[in-house]
Amino acid sequence: MGRSLAVLVALGGLVAGCTSEPTEAQVKPGGRSFTVAAAGDVLIHPELVEQAAKDAEKTGEGQAGLDFGPLMAGVKPVISEADLAICHMETPVGTPKGPFEGYPEFLVPPQILTTLKDVGYDTCSTASNHTYDHGLKAVRRTLDAMDEVGLGHTGSARTREEAEQINIRDVNGVKVAHLSYSWESFLNPTPEKERWAFNRLSTDDIKKAESRARGKGAEVVILSVHWGLEHYNEPSVPQLALAERLTKETGIDLVIGHHAHVVQPIQKLNGRWIAYSLGNQVARHSSPTGLTEEGAIGWFEFRETADGWDVRARYRTTLVDIPPELEPGKKAPEGAVEDHRLVDVQQALDNPGDLSKERLARYQLAADRTRGFLYNRGAPGGDGLEEFSPGT
Repeated sequence: MGRSLAVLVALGGLVAGCTSEPTEAQVKPGGRSFTVAAAGDVLIHPELVEQAAKDAEKTGEGQAGLDFGPLMAGVKPVISEADLAICHMETPVGTPKGPFEGYPEFLVPPQILTTLKDVGYDTCSTASNHTYDHGLKAVRRTLDAMDEVGLGHTGSARTREEAEQINIRDVNGVKVAHLSYSWESFLNPTPEKERWAFNRLSTDDIKKAESRARGKGAEVVILSVHWGLEHYNEPSVPQLALAERLTKETGIDLVIGHHAHVVQPIQKLNGRWIAYSLGNQVARHSSPTGLTEEGAIGWFEFRETADGWDVRARYRTTLVDIPPELEPGKKAPEGAVEDHRLVDVQQALDNPGDLSKERLARYQLAADRTRGFLYNRGAPGGDGLEEFSPGT
């Protein structure tokens, strides 16, 4: 433990000779290793702001009457164990006291960034179809706020010069670059004069960014990509085509997908892992489908071999508990969910305490369904995708 670790895109390939378990002959003597935890979209809908206000009244913590700590606490044991933890900050932030907005033009409390850092995240992708919801001023405010709490970021920029920079972090003695690209919103496109403020999805641009990262000493390159179609548990044909192209034409070591808001498969393609969509890390859509509350934390173990990097993929299922909507004066049934909470599903199943059989059935459904979606492109078999248990 400890911190010692609809449009489209995918992954690539400097990693040679990847297998799920490298033989002793492959392992480089004294070889380095590190772990990466990556999770789905962070979407702070109005109901979650209301929850943070309710929790702040109880805890007396947070800032300006909002405390997102209790909402996110359930994943801290997993996220904080990784050597490098990557989140996807989907939206721009406003000022601590608001006003805030939900869909379709998000403006969310910056207090969520403090919580993401406290949970254990090190850096976040910021390129999405919502990046420019409130223009360049909000892009700059968001990145300033991330700097203030100590969160790294990639995918958007405050200046033309910053847009050329590469987010490279030292992780257990390994230089790891993180890139972020997205399709652009048709509702709020960036003006031509500010196109540098946002990384648009482009195979050529990704290739150039990877080349710059390698030139700056990056030994591993991770790509976060905002792509695909919302609410589909299978990657689209264009996603698959682009994944195939990038795994053959680039040297990117791992691709982390976002935007679908539901879990899609994790697949090893041409020797590299692609997580097509990790679903939502935390969200509360106006019309929850059950699938939009389910997510996965991808857990990737990089081990240096004589030929490059071996990457082992694992996952941890998450679920956002949603309390029932009640008519005024009515009480929730006994054992019902009382608050919005991000749940580590396996932890809840392993330690049920006094949870009702109905809630345990919901958690088991999330575990079974997430496993099915993640495995739907053959990852179990020889590719070796397994569930992750903290401390192992």
